[in-house]
Amino acid sequence: MNTRIVAARAVATAFALWLAAAPGYAQQAPAESKAFVPQSGQPGKDVVWVPTPEAVVERMLRMARVGKNDYVIDLGSGDGRTVIMAAQKYGARAMGIEYNPDMVALSDRNAEKAGLGGKVKFMKADLFETDFSQATVITMYLLPQINIKLRPKILDMRPGTRVVSHAFNMEDWQPDQTATVEGRDAYLWIVPAKVAGQWKLAVPAGNGQQAWQVTLEQQFQKISGKAQLGDRSFNLTDARLRGPAIQFSFVDGNGVKREFSGTARGDKMEGTTQAQGGAPVKWTAARG
Repeated sequence: MNTRIVAARAVATAFALWLAAAPGYAQQAPAESKAFVPQSGQPGKDVVWVPTPEAVVERMLRMARVGKNDYVIDLGSGDGRTVIMAAQKYGARAMGIEYNPDMVALSDRNAEKAGLGGKVKFMKADLFETDFSQATVITMYLLPQINIKLRPKILDMRPGTRVVSHAFNMEDWQPDQTATVEGRDAYLWIVPAKVAGQWKLAVPAGNGQQAWQVTLEQQFQKISGKAQLGDRSFNLTDARLRGPAIQFSFVDGNGVKREFSGTARGDKMEGTTQAQGGAPVKWTAARG
């Protein structure tokens, strides 16, 4: 090798070593900044982070029938992929709740790259201390014990709110729909109206009304009960509850099947009923 090149390299090396050892050099040299890169399995506040595959995210959003009128909130939003897809592909308003500030910053960067800067939101917050009651769709990939801890809060949400979970269920609250994508399970629940109790049900009859006493029992979206007129009682059949939508039927003392369908809102219900062979008429009910 050329002796001049060797000498030049030796001088450069000596100068670099002297400069590194010079007083104040370490403080003056700019520190190399590295962007945060999440690692699957990294610990979090309540769960470790494992990303949901894109195909599963898409299926979850399709199960929930997400659209432009929805407000999607992702609980434990990680790198923001569910929020970003909900907004980008389905036109929904969307927000992520995430406890790790590094993940929140990463989500913001990912949203910017997707052209969604300012159109989606990521919040550094604790799931159990945050109000997400305005969501029309909840998405999550949490542990079973976290799902159960959140369950009372979810059940207090507006009837009809759709909840989708990757991998983990809600124990005895059975899902309304289950799907498997790439060997992974996804679950959908529809938050049911709270209809248990005694109801005074009024149906037009002749020039007046016929008043029935309806008793409803409820276990999440599963309902049963009976209808009573005077001293006669009839078990409800085909009783179903999906969000605020309710339906049931019974065969009265004259052998006539009466079918009811309607909507439950708080302590009021209303809808239409049709006796076998008759025309539909309106019905109303009040709890208490």
